[in-house]
Amino acid sequence: MHTQADKNRLRWRSRRGLLELDLVFEPFLEHDFDQLTPAELDVYQDLLMLPDNDLLDMVDGRTEPAEPRFAPLLMRLRHWQVTGKQQ
Repeated sequence: MHTQADKNRLRWRSRRGLLELDLVFEPFLEHDFDQLTPAELDVYQDLLMLPDNDLLDMVDGRTEPAEPRFAPLLMRLRHWQVTGKQQ
């Protein structure tokens, strides 16, 4: 289980320069964070290392993920972008 400190740290790192990304990451962290496996958490942290515009293009589905291991987590992020509801 992830601690509240882990969640707070990632929430801070998830704040982006693009509102479109913030609107995806905030509900994702609120609803899905506690279900992330350690491997998924590593992938999420790696996604946060990408430039905002590249990340937005992947979340929007305009470009393929830079690495195939990003695909499952990007699908979860797209869910929040499209519906704003928990799966």
